[in-house]
Amino acid sequence: MDPSLSLTDWQKNSWLRAHTPSAREIADLFEVADRDLAACETPDLHIDWKFTIAYNAALRLAGAALAAAGFEAERAAHHYRVIQSLELTIGWPPEDIQLLDTFRKKRNTSGYVMTDTVSSEEAEEIRRLARRLRSDVRAWLVARHPRLAAGLSR
Repeated sequence: MDPSLSLTDWQKNSWLRAHTPSAREIADLFEVADRDLAACETPDLHIDWKFTIAYNAALRLAGAALAAAGFEAERAAHHYRVIQSLELTIGWPPEDIQLLDTFRKKRNTSGYVMTDTVSSEEAEEIRRLARRLRSDVRAWLVARHPRLAAGLSR
């Protein structure tokens, strides 16, 4: 992604559309992410599912940040845009965004093409990344959008 582009530029390119979020919407996205973060720790759950569930949590959290910034991704390349927007919303480090995007590609393979492509280390790494993203998005919301953060749990 071109770092010189803003979210408004993305909207002009038809990658995003304007969105007016509510505190309930943001809280709901966090509740889904929290549910998924708990579920991905289920003992004896297949590694592919642990990975996918943790990825889904991260995607919801990135989506919450994008919504709070006043946008939502268009359908084309939706996951890619939501992940890449983290640099422009919460200022997440490019290396973390790249890792999450690598996991996006891996999730497509494990979810649609073949099984047993995810290692337990990768499943743990995406879980840790999603937990850190939760903390970072929450802190950003509290600092920048306190009205939208009002219904969030710790």
